[in-house]
Amino acid sequence: MELVFLGLLILFMVLALTAGFPVSFALPGSAVLAISLAALTGWMFESDTSAYFHQGGPIEWLSAGVTNFRSLYWDVERDTLIAIPLFVFMGIMLQRSKIAEDLLVKMAQLFGPIPGGLGISVVFVGALLAATTGIVGATVIAMGLISLPAMLRNNYSKPLACGTICASGTLGQIIPPSIVLIILADQLSSASDQASTERKADYKEATGEFNMPSEFDITSASAGDMFMGAFVPGIILVGIYMLYVLVSALIRPHSAPPVHYEGKFDRGFWLSVFLALVPPLALIFVVLGSIILGIATVNQAGSIGAIGAMIMAGYRLTAGRRTTYYPAILAVASIAGLVWVLSTWSLNIKNIGEGDALGLMLAGVFVIGLLIAILWSTWRTYVIDDTLRGVMIETAKTTSMVFIILIGASMLTSAFRAFGGEDLVKEQLTGIPGGFWAQFIVVMLVIFLLGFFLDFIEIAVVVVPIVAPILLADPSANITAVWLGVMVGLNIQTSFLTPPFGFALFYLRGVAPPTVKTLDIYRGAVAFIMLQLVGLAIAGWFPSLVNYLPYRTYLTSDTAPPPMNPRLQMCLEEMVFPVYAAEEGRIRGAVDQLGAAETGYLPEDWQKALAKSREEVLATFDRVKAVREAQAAIRDAAPKYRPLQEKVRAIQAELRDLDDETALLEQTKRRISRLESTEPEDIEKLDRRIAALAEEKKALEASVPADWDDVHTNFKKFIQAESAALNAYRRGVDSAYEPVGKLRAEIAQADALQKLDADLAALEPVIASEPPEAAMERIQEVERAVGALDGTNPIRSPLSKARRALKGDTVNREEAAAMLAQARQALADEVAWRSRAASDLAPRLAAYDEAIRDTIGLRMQPRLSTEQAKQVAACQSHHYDISLNF
Repeated sequence: MELVFLGLLILFMVLALTAGFPVSFALPGSAVLAISLAALTGWMFESDTSAYFHQGGPIEWLSAGVTNFRSLYWDVERDTLIAIPLFVFMGIMLQRSKIAEDLLVKMAQLFGPIPGGLGISVVFVGALLAATTGIVGATVIAMGLISLPAMLRNNYSKPLACGTICASGTLGQIIPPSIVLIILADQLSSASDQASTERKADYKEATGEFNMPSEFDITSASAGDMFMGAFVPGIILVGIYMLYVLVSALIRPHSAPPVHYEGKFDRGFWLSVFLALVPPLALIFVVLGSIILGIATVNQAGSIGAIGAMIMAGYRLTAGRRTTYYPAILAVASIAGLVWVLSTWSLNIKNIGEGDALGLMLAGVFVIGLLIAILWSTWRTYVIDDTLRGVMIETAKTTSMVFIILIGASMLTSAFRAFGGEDLVKEQLTGIPGGFWAQFIVVMLVIFLLGFFLDFIEIAVVVVPIVAPILLADPSANITAVWLGVMVGLNIQTSFLTPPFGFALFYLRGVAPPTVKTLDIYRGAVAFIMLQLVGLAIAGWFPSLVNYLPYRTYLTSDTAPPPMNPRLQMCLEEMVFPVYAAEEGRIRGAVDQLGAAETGYLPEDWQKALAKSREEVLATFDRVKAVREAQAAIRDAAPKYRPLQEKVRAIQAELRDLDDETALLEQTKRRISRLESTEPEDIEKLDRRIAALAEEKKALEASVPADWDDVHTNFKKFIQAESAALNAYRRGVDSAYEPVGKLRAEIAQADALQKLDADLAALEPVIASEPPEAAMERIQEVERAVGALDGTNPIRSPLSKARRALKGDTVNREEAAAMLAQARQALADEVAWRSRAASDLAPRLAAYDEAIRDTIGLRMQPRLSTEQAKQVAACQSHHYDISLNF
C-alpha cells in the first residue's frame, strides 16, 4: 500500500503543477495531502495511522518537514543560502541601471564586422552578463529587446538569432556566480553526508573493519567549490556556442552576414567600449577572484558584488553630469589606499605597535571614504527613477520564491521517503546492469526529460537529494560532489531551452516581434540543446575539467592541508615514486657525504638519529619497489576477482534488502497483533510473506559461488600486502627525514643559546640574596626563554630543580645554586657542539636536506609548493576506482 500512496503523491504534484498552481504551494500541498490521506486510510481500515507508511507515522514525517523548514533558517552550517539574495540584487541592479544594455550594444559594434560577429557578440555578452547577473529572464529579455531587432534587420536567420539569444541567456545557470550552483551545493552537502554514512556501512559490511580510511571518504562541495568547478565547463560551453555561430556563418553566409559599424573607430568609440566593458569585467574578477584566491567566502563575495553593482549603477544613472564618476573614483581610490595600508602596516588591533598608529589612522580615513562613496551611490540609485526600491522589491520576490520552493521541496522529499520512495529509487537504480555509469546515464536522462516540464529549482531540490547519495556512495566511480553538481547543473540548464515549458523560449517570445514565429524560436533552440549536451559529454568524459580548479585552489590556499594529510598520499606517491628512479644516484651521494662527516662530537642521541636516518633513506628504494610489486599483484589479480566481487556484492545487497523487508514485516506483525480488530488471516498473510522471504534469502545465499570465500581471502591478502608496504614506506620516510629538520633547527640556534648564558649568570645573586618568591619568578622567566629554543631540555631540567629547591617552607639556596651551575654547564656543552656543527656539519646537512626534501621528506613539510600542489591537484582531479577495497 505504501507504493499506492507514493503514486498518489506524484500524481497530486503533477496535477497541481499542470493546473497552474504555484510551485511553492504545489510541492508542500501534495506532501501534506498524501501523508494525511495515508494516515486517514490507515486509521479507517487498520485502526493505525502508521499502517501505510514505510517507516514511522504521519507525525514523524510532518515533523521531519518542519525540521527541514528550520534547517533552512536556523542552521548556521547552511549559511551558503545567504549568498542568493546578494547575487540576485547584483544582477537586477546591473540590469535595471542599463549597464547590461551598454555592454551588449558596444560588443555588437565591436564584433559585428566579422562573419557571424553579431551572433558571437551576443554569446560573449551573454557570458559576461551570466557572470555578473546570473538572472536568465533579465538576460534573455535584455538581449531580445536590443540584439534581436538588430540581427533581424541585418538579415540573420531567425532560428539562428533566436537560438543564440536564448542559449546565451541560459549561461547564467552554469557560469558563476549562479543561483542554481548555490542551491546544488546546499543540496549536495546533505547528500554527501548521507553517502559518506552509507559508504562507511558498506566498507564495514565488506571488510569487517569499523573504521574506513579517510582517503576512501566522500569529497563534499561548497558553493565556492561549485563556482570554481563550473568555471571551465562554462567557458567551454561559451566557446562551443561561438564556434557554432562562426561555422554557421562560414557555411551559410546568408544566415549570419557581417554587420559593419557605421561610425568611426576613433578615440571616443574605444573610450565608450572601455567604460562599458572594463567595469563589469573588474566586478567579475573581484567577485570570482576573491573566492578563487580564498580572500572571501561566497557570502562575502556576494556582498562585494552587490556593493560594486550599486556603485556602477550610480554613475550609469547620472551619465552626462560633471560629478558622474566621483563616487566610483572615490571608492577605487579608497580601496587602493586600504590595500596599500594593509601591505605596509600590521592592523591587528590586539597586537598594535607604536609604529602602526599612523597606518590605523590612514585605514580609518580610507574606510570613511569608501563608506561615503557607497552612501553616495546608494542615494543616487534611490532618488533616480526609484531604481533602488524596484531592485529591492524584485530581489525580495526572487529570493522568497527560491526559499519557498526549497521549503516545499523539503516537505515533498519527506513524504517521498515516508512511502519508501527513496528505497525504491535506490533499488531500481542499483539494479540497472552496467554499474555506476549506466545508473548515471539514466539519472541524467531523467533530469533532461524533467527539464521539459519542471523548473531548474524544482529539479535541483526534489531530484538531487534522492539520487545524489546513491551515485556519490558508489566506490567504483568514486566521483566528487563538485563534478556531480556541475554535471547536474549543465543538464538542468537545458530545461530553459526544452519545449514546451522552456522559460528562455517564453521570455524571448514575450519580446520578439510578430514576424518571429514560435516555431522559429523552437527550431533555433534545438541546435543549442544539442550543443549543451555536447558540453555535458565533454565535462563527463574529462572530469579534471571540473575538479582541477577547486583542488588547485584548495591546495595553494592559506588553509591548505599539510602533505601528511591521508587524502593526499596516493597522489603524492604517484608524483614522487618516478623521481626516485631518476634521483637515486643523487640521493645516495648525499647519504655518503653525510656519512663521511665527523659526528663524534654530537650528543649520542643525535649520532644514532643520523645513522638511523641514513639507513632509512637507503631502505626507501627497496620499499618503493615492494609497493610497486604489491600494486602490480593487485592489477594482475583484479581482472579475475572483479567480476566475482561485483556478483557477490550484488547478491549481498539483495540479501540486506530482504533482511530489511523481513524486519519491517516482523515489526508490522508485532504491531497489528496487539490490536483487537486484527483478523487471523492478516497474521497468516504476514507469516506467509516472511516465510517466502526466508526461502528467497536461502536461494540467494546458495547462489553465492562456492569458491568466493577462498578467492576473497586470497585477494584480501594482496590488499593487505599493499597496505603493509605503503605503511612501511611512509613510516620509513618520516623517520628518515624527521631528525634532519630538528637537528638543523638546533644547530641554527647556537648563537641565540649563547646569549642566554648572561641571563643564567644573572640568576646567581638572585638565588643567593633575593626572597624565594621573587627568585622563583626570575628563574621561571629564564626557563621560558630557554624553553623557546629547540633541544634545551638538559638546561631546563636543572633550572626547574633549582626553582623547586626554593619552594616551600624549607628553602635550600645551596642546592638551587648547584642546579644553576649544572644548567650553565649544560648550556656551555650545548653551545659547544652546536657551534662546531654550525661550521663543520651544517653545509653537508643542508645538502642532505636539499637532496631528500621533495621526495623522502615531502610528507614532513608544512605545505606543498605551488608546483607540487598543481601536480597533486591534477592527480586528484581524476576519479579513481576504489571498489576493490570494499
